[in-house]
Amino acid sequence: MDFSSFLTSLGTSFILFLVLMVLFTWLSRRPGNHPVYYPNRLLKGLDPYEGLRAPRNPFAWIREALSSTEDDVIRMSGVDSAVYFVFLSTVLGILVISGVILLPVLLPVSATAHTVIKAAVAAAANSTTSQGSFDDLDKLSMGHIDQKSSRLWAYIIATYWVSFVTYYLLWKAYKHVSNLRATALMSPEVRNEQFAVIVRDIPPAPEGQTRKEHVDSYFRAMYPDTFYRSMIVTDNAKVNEIYEELQGYKKKLAHAEAVYALSKTTAKPEGTKPTTRTGFLGLVGQKVDALEYYDKKVKELVPKLEAERKATLKDKQQCAAVIFFNNRVTAASAAQSMHDKTVDAWTVMDSPQPHQIIWSNLPKRFYTRRIRQLTIYFIVFLTIFFYMIPIGFVSALTTLANLEKYLPFLKPIVEQKTIKTVLEAYLPQVALIVFLAMLPKFLLFLSKQEGIPSESHAQRAASGKYFYFSVLNVFIGVTIGSTLFTTFKKIEEHPNSVVDLLAKSLPGSATFFLTFVALKFFVGYGIELSRIIPLLVYHLQKKYVCKSENELREAWAPGDLGYATRIPGDMLIVTIVLCYSVIAPLIIPFGVVYFGLGWLVLRNQVLKVYVPKYESYGRMWPHMYIRIMASLMLYQVTMLGYFSVKKFVKGAPLVILLPIFSIIFILVCNEKFYRSFEFTPLDVACRELKETPNMEVIFKSYVPPCLHSDKDDEEDQFEDHALSQLMKTGSAV
Repeated sequence: MDFSSFLTSLGTSFILFLVLMVLFTWLSRRPGNHPVYYPNRLLKGLDPYEGLRAPRNPFAWIREALSSTEDDVIRMSGVDSAVYFVFLSTVLGILVISGVILLPVLLPVSATAHTVIKAAVAAAANSTTSQGSFDDLDKLSMGHIDQKSSRLWAYIIATYWVSFVTYYLLWKAYKHVSNLRATALMSPEVRNEQFAVIVRDIPPAPEGQTRKEHVDSYFRAMYPDTFYRSMIVTDNAKVNEIYEELQGYKKKLAHAEAVYALSKTTAKPEGTKPTTRTGFLGLVGQKVDALEYYDKKVKELVPKLEAERKATLKDKQQCAAVIFFNNRVTAASAAQSMHDKTVDAWTVMDSPQPHQIIWSNLPKRFYTRRIRQLTIYFIVFLTIFFYMIPIGFVSALTTLANLEKYLPFLKPIVEQKTIKTVLEAYLPQVALIVFLAMLPKFLLFLSKQEGIPSESHAQRAASGKYFYFSVLNVFIGVTIGSTLFTTFKKIEEHPNSVVDLLAKSLPGSATFFLTFVALKFFVGYGIELSRIIPLLVYHLQKKYVCKSENELREAWAPGDLGYATRIPGDMLIVTIVLCYSVIAPLIIPFGVVYFGLGWLVLRNQVLKVYVPKYESYGRMWPHMYIRIMASLMLYQVTMLGYFSVKKFVKGAPLVILLPIFSIIFILVCNEKFYRSFEFTPLDVACRELKETPNMEVIFKSYVPPCLHSDKDDEEDQFEDHALSQLMKTGSAV
């Protein structure tokens, strides 16, 4: 990519961001758009502007974001959101402090390497391709330093500087997040999940005992003073299917009633009853009165649901349970204790929030979970391996030279100056982003198949898979793929040259990643801030689809930050910027803008828009930390390889120490901090509560919606059918 194409990409991305920011300011001031731009505040009963005037300039949101505190974030969106901003601030600090030294030192060192520049020009003159040439931006990279040059000492020192800045700021961040988690968990507020634990791998009940009696007697013997009761997990597949069908017909009935009521005000006074068809999706089949049809379906499903609910509680008990204690210290202690002499029986873990639980995964046995986990890892490995092929192919194919070569009919179009500039600026990056957008849901599905018990845990697992996929396929895949066609014959002739080719191609890929990062922060965060797509969807649904209040609320439901995809995307940028921070220091300002702008935009979104689906009290931090360290170690190994390519024998051995330092740092941090994230410390759990917990309310909050009864006098039937009415025989699993 030449300098003009790079400036075109950067300039158009920046202009697009400014346009979207102005559009956001104008649209967010209109009261009819408040459900799209301020749903978090509206749901909490707050004024969208908190008593202030509507913003009159496109930068007012920046002032609000900068003036907000960490306590504001926790109050509006929880501890997980605050931890995410600790991550953004930490990475931003690493890049700023690193850049303060690297930019003024390394750029002059590269730019004044005259002998190498002359050699490069001579090589370009004798070459029929552009492989030997240096673009304007490449003149500021490490590729301009001659082999064995004493100037490489500056890059050795820079490599150490980036590493130790990262160690220092990560240590501070880990300590800060640990305190945030402890402060949240020692809150005097009653939180239901702090009084419950999950028990899996329950052995078959002895003869003469029910599953319920077996579990109760086991835990009552261990915790006689604090054990409250147990809830046996059941197979809810059938009852949940009926429940979902019933809820669907109730929504359709409410929609039909709203349409009928609206027709009385817009047409004849008696109104026009809506109709539907009884076939597939209401599109085929006999035409009937919608009100009567949906009401009939609801009345048919209610007794069917009640019958299935009772059958589920009686006959479909599983080898897992939720145990309730009237003391949160006991619950915390039980969650981190080994209750049986073998690991595959009476496995106890702390409970997530009730709505987070993946009930179908709780009964899966210990060794089943292990086999599933290994199988999923193998599938993910195959996914990563085979995805590298199309990504590398697309990366290589979407260069203009290869497009003209392999798709010659496009040559007249590609050769036009304006189109050529735009394609060089955007085509490879857009192709890469489209590829990455196809994967997250598949990885989340795979993570849930491992037998993971909670939604937040599944999100963290999917995030990890997506991160390693992104690093291996994007960073490594694109770096190799950018020279795939031209270097294939060299690799075929000299298989041992793969490492050298990878190291040599790193500086040449720097401009691609500069543009990739710029496209991500200007266009990505511009779309994020303006919320154009959610706004259009909301108004289209409001005008043509939503007729009832519930439908309208669902139309503007904002969702959460989407950690499973957002964090791996950020981690990819961390990896790219770290790995190129010394090789091509010019990428550092782009990383600073990405994380600085991301901090501002997402601060606004967290305070006004997104509503968290769950709260894990910062449990994602150890995963974020270890992936930053993985990126740092990849950077250190990359630099070691590049110094070897430069044949810098004096300095290269010094870089070998850095991965060792990183491993030691990881071990020290894990020993000091990790257990407080894996379990709740008893010192934290023992703090006083401001009120006595209502254990019956806590118990009922864990009953799945499909097992709730609408009849007040049947509230205890969950207990009755699950316990007393069973025959006194052991239930096999």
